[in-house]
Amino acid sequence: MSSLRPAEDLASLTAAEALFRFRRGALSPLTLVEDCLARIERENPAINAFAHVAAASARAAARASEARWRAGTPCGPLDGIPVTLKDMTRTAGMPTRLGSLTTPEEGPWRDDAPIAVQLHEAGAVILGKTTTPEYGWKAVTDSPLTGVTRNPWDTRLTPGGSSGGAAAAAALNLGLLHQGSDAGGSIRIPCAFTGTVGLKPTFGWVPQWPASPMGTLSHLGPIARRVEDVALMLETLARPDPRDGYLGNPRRPDWLTPPPPDLRGWRVALSLDLGYVEVAPDIASRVREAAERLRELGARVEEVTPGFACPLEPFNTLWFAGASQLLASWSAAQRRLLDPGLLDIALRGAALTLADYLAACRARERLTAQLADFHRRFDLLVTPSLPLSPFTAGHDVPPGGPYREWMEWTPFSYPFNLTQQPAISLPCGLDDHGLPVGLQLVGARFDDLRLIQAARLLEARLPRQFPETARRTAEDD
Repeated sequence: MSSLRPAEDLASLTAAEALFRFRRGALSPLTLVEDCLARIERENPAINAFAHVAAASARAAARASEARWRAGTPCGPLDGIPVTLKDMTRTAGMPTRLGSLTTPEEGPWRDDAPIAVQLHEAGAVILGKTTTPEYGWKAVTDSPLTGVTRNPWDTRLTPGGSSGGAAAAAALNLGLLHQGSDAGGSIRIPCAFTGTVGLKPTFGWVPQWPASPMGTLSHLGPIARRVEDVALMLETLARPDPRDGYLGNPRRPDWLTPPPPDLRGWRVALSLDLGYVEVAPDIASRVREAAERLRELGARVEEVTPGFACPLEPFNTLWFAGASQLLASWSAAQRRLLDPGLLDIALRGAALTLADYLAACRARERLTAQLADFHRRFDLLVTPSLPLSPFTAGHDVPPGGPYREWMEWTPFSYPFNLTQQPAISLPCGLDDHGLPVGLQLVGARFDDLRLIQAARLLEARLPRQFPETARRTAEDD
């Protein structure tokens, strides 16, 4: 198998393109993995996206993949593709620290979560683990264990979270496919801040083990630079595993089914504020412009207010209750090592009553029913992914603003964790300061395939930019 000429640049390659070149013998998996590792070594000091880099095992896996491609016997649909896992996903032979000083430094690490099993069986090459806030508790990425993760577009800024390491790595293509988790927006938020694509599939498609403390709010899903690559990764991840007690739709579609030629006959709802959110004017403008592309594709786009009240209170009740489940696992000494914000919400959760929890569950049921009825009238809901632009790294909320907690500046994401619907964030241009703006498409439960198809058609009509290298280091300040 021949390698690419040295002058050719692999930094912008997609997973679909890499597989095409592997089949033709025009690219070696080892060449691609070595390129990724070299760029991780060069770029990661500025952005701190990796909690662990598994260089030796990645090279060994790439060599084995290269031998299989030479023999014409690739072992699976991602054979040789470099991927990353979030540092909340158990992976045999690699540390899973959850961004926390409370977790063991040394192995043995023997367990593979379902996602790790699926990626290994598909032939993917795991480059390492990406950073997360402690136990994934907030919408920015910094932790007592790994410090502050930064945005490649401007390293003074946050990439968001909690899958901030994965999204920052995707923005620079440090690996072609990346796994995230999303219990309140943790895939879509960092994708919006970094100009990448992230999908929260319908709950039940992608198995989870161990179960998240956040229970059925938590979804696992893919992050990449292109919608096609997101679908390619979902094709591997959305497979049942007996360790997960929740069963998704057993009639699994082919996630790579090509989209229709246009969106004629589709009914699309556009809501720039959900009826209660204050959105920056430049972000609202970019999302409105992107909605015009849907009209050009033939969709009937109607600006609406979906009609549900802000569900922050029931979400917080469920979120804090989930965090409280971690309290029993921490000793007094470990509690002193925690991010104070995590300990605070865990203690607030422990103070909730059963009546509080059941009221939140009932509010969730009502919201789910409201959105199910809404999607009888509309195929898609279009919103901004976030109402604001990336802010200074190392802060949970924008400094000097009106927000007290991260949930207050992420109002477009957590409602759809409560309802378990599929939602995808796409880059739709740059704000007035040259930073990425994210657009969110939301579909009906288990209508993920049509959501992905619409996203693929829209993506082709939207501006697409990525940083070639991390811009501006913290030391420049």
